[in-house]
Amino acid sequence: MKQILNYLFEHKTYSRQQAKEILTNITLGKYNASQMAAFMVAYCMRSITVDELEGFSEAMLELCIDPGLAGYDLIDLCGTGGDGKDTFNISTLASFVVAGAGYMVAKHGNYGVSSGCGSSNVMEYLGHTFTNNPDTLRSNLDKAGICFLHAPLFHPAMKNVAPIRKELGVKTFFNMLGPMVNPAKPKNQVVGVYSLELARLYAYLYQKSAKKYTILHALAGYDEISLTSDFKTFTNDGEKIYRLSEIGFEKINPEAIGGGSTVKESADIFTAVLNGNGTDEQNNVVLCNAAAAIHTIKPETSFADCFYEAEESLLSKKALASFNVLVA
Repeated sequence: MKQILNYLFEHKTYSRQQAKEILTNITLGKYNASQMAAFMVAYCMRSITVDELEGFSEAMLELCIDPGLAGYDLIDLCGTGGDGKDTFNISTLASFVVAGAGYMVAKHGNYGVSSGCGSSNVMEYLGHTFTNNPDTLRSNLDKAGICFLHAPLFHPAMKNVAPIRKELGVKTFFNMLGPMVNPAKPKNQVVGVYSLELARLYAYLYQKSAKKYTILHALAGYDEISLTSDFKTFTNDGEKIYRLSEIGFEKINPEAIGGGSTVKESADIFTAVLNGNGTDEQNNVVLCNAAAAIHTIKPETSFADCFYEAEESLLSKKALASFNVLVA
């Protein structure tokens, strides 16, 4: 670890293979807590490279527990977090909207580290029991159209670093990895990222894959479509900036999509939206992110038509039904 840290102190970068070895050794418990904390903090002092991101993600995917979902045409909606905006659980809600619209969702999530309430916090609070049992996960998909993949149950590396990440309370390179290491390896992926720099790194790596993907970045710094600003996408078809005025929305205030200061407050917002009691701003943000997911699956369909499809899922309570079946 001394040599690894010296690399960082000297502003050197790791090769893909070196990054892969570091992550593998973290998983195997070869470093103590102080060493891992030092590595994560020092690493945050500079930007990640394409080779490092690829090496870290390869190690995580090779070491993950297989959920046994290879036969499903899946999509995941997952943000990196780390944007410091403390929004409500937009991508998780959008996942249920997408499932309610008839698509199969494998939602990858975790407890909040740099945010107050991650997707796992709200799902656990609302009564969902996490599992990595393939039969249960397949049953969830068949009945609810969605399964929830709680990251620590699938990634041994998380077990060693979770307490350290929680104590640090800041974004680390694990935030960047989250969307890339869904153990179900979905064919369709929506990724929200907190910076354009990271969006371009993701786009470079996804271009080399067989995935259909959409990388989202709101220009106000959000890792999702926030409607607080225009947003940029990177897809299989290239880059595009969406102007809010062009897609029929007005700019909203950041306070309108705040997430609450406790898990209970976040869960209250979550259930309000699913039950049809969300504000217009909350509903529209969820629906826009769900529309981006549907558009990823069906790129030949207009964003407007995808939005209407998502809206029907929410208003008809199909999204709520999907949630209730999963939790039950």
